[in-house]
Amino acid sequence: MKKFLAAVFSAAVLSGPAMAAPLCDNLGFAGLLAACNRGETIELTLASGVPLGEDQVLQSGAYYKLQITADGSAELAITGSDFFRAIWMNEIVINQIEIRPMAIDSLEFDKAGVAELSFIAIKPGSHTLRIPGSTGDAQSVTFSIQ
Repeated sequence: MKKFLAAVFSAAVLSGPAMAAPLCDNLGFAGLLAACNRGETIELTLASGVPLGEDQVLQSGAYYKLQITADGSAELAITGSDFFRAIWMNEIVINQIEIRPMAIDSLEFDKAGVAELSFIAIKPGSHTLRIPGSTGDAQSVTFSIQ
């Protein structure tokens, strides 16, 4: 009976959906926030008439930083509830103030400034951040979480 259950369990595990793994094998005490599990910093620019940034491919289970820089040329926001629901937000840092939110829908910059979001990508799929009210492809960034 044990062999039968082991065979059924192995078949179920091997035929199930593929699971993404963190970027490193030895996460240590810091867990998913470990330095070896960090992807490259993603930079977005909020500026009048300037593309927001390039589409990104993220690894589910990996830790990332998203740096949003507004140049102050216009009062601009960035929104993307589908993206913000697909990640676990560690913190948002604005002017060296660390904010640990439960959830966000958007960020708005009235003046020039920088906001840095640190997060773990969770939910696979394509998720978009965009400047609200804009329709151009250059005014949005798609994050593909794999």
